[in-house]
Amino acid sequence: MGLGIYILRRFLIMIPTLLGVTLIVFFIINLAPGSPIEQKIQQLKFSGMGSAGGGGGGMSSRGGERGSAISAEVIEALKKQYGFDKPVHIRYWLWLKNLSHLNFGDSFTYGDSVISVIVSKFPVSLQFGITSLFLSYIVCIFLGVFKAIRNGSRFDMISSVLLFALYSIPSFMLAIVLIQFVAGGNYLEWFPIGGLLSDNYDDLTMAGKIWDRFHHFILPLVCYMIGSFTVLTMLMKNSLLDEIKKDYIRTARAKGLSEKVVYLKHALRNALIPIVTGLGGFLSVFFAGSLLLEVIFRLDGIGLMSYQAVLERDYNVIMGSVFIQSVLMLVGNLLSDIAYVVVDPRIDFT
Repeated sequence: MGLGIYILRRFLIMIPTLLGVTLIVFFIINLAPGSPIEQKIQQLKFSGMGSAGGGGGGMSSRGGERGSAISAEVIEALKKQYGFDKPVHIRYWLWLKNLSHLNFGDSFTYGDSVISVIVSKFPVSLQFGITSLFLSYIVCIFLGVFKAIRNGSRFDMISSVLLFALYSIPSFMLAIVLIQFVAGGNYLEWFPIGGLLSDNYDDLTMAGKIWDRFHHFILPLVCYMIGSFTVLTMLMKNSLLDEIKKDYIRTARAKGLSEKVVYLKHALRNALIPIVTGLGGFLSVFFAGSLLLEVIFRLDGIGLMSYQAVLERDYNVIMGSVFIQSVLMLVGNLLSDIAYVVVDPRIDFT
């Protein structure tokens, strides 16, 4: 009962939090220079269509004369088309009203609804997010436990050196190195250079399609999870080492229990609590993407979409992305708290 009330209270707190986040972001992007209207005017100037609005004279090769070709009528029509003929606080209120129907508006750049644009880019980030979640937690927990059990051994020292060496390499730099050495850059051609599918993907058999996806998936996935892999492994190891120094572990050993039982049955559950804190954060990974990796591996995902939306001042896409990512972050934090109870039933939210 206490957990249910806690979850309800957290959901109620999410409402003002989301309002605050969207309010701040909305006003910041609207106050920043270079609105979609200005971008559209520049496109009209350089496409030679400025005089079509019935205003100024002919086009000239000089920038100043080009600027005078955009009539006031054209500018007012553009403002009305994009909704910029209203004050910023009215536009925010209209955005909230549309949000109540899960309508984020249309993208100024793609000419489609924001939801459709995000959904079209979402599968790339979703694939890497889910895979990173399972591989990072499953592998890192087992590796961290094994390193704790073998603390100070040759395996522990060598694996720690390797993990920290990998952690010190920026993911985008690792991507460039891997492409150069094993993806047809200058040496080996073990992996495809980029993308998620081969050109002949539709002509492959079912087994061939599975292998083709897996083959394209390996290098980007390694670069995506290289940093978190090291952090989680060392966090798991150090957390377990801290637990085995506590009094209840000494008591368990004094009862004659084996080291395997002491580590895996008594210490592991409490050692998992720090690991659980980051579990909910992986929901945001499903949506975040990585700009540099998506450019290097030619992946048309959320990271590249968000970057282009900022450059193009595509306000509706920016607001849609911020809102969904904020929801994922808040829900992820709630899931982390619930996971605390699963790992340690002693925790009471009442």
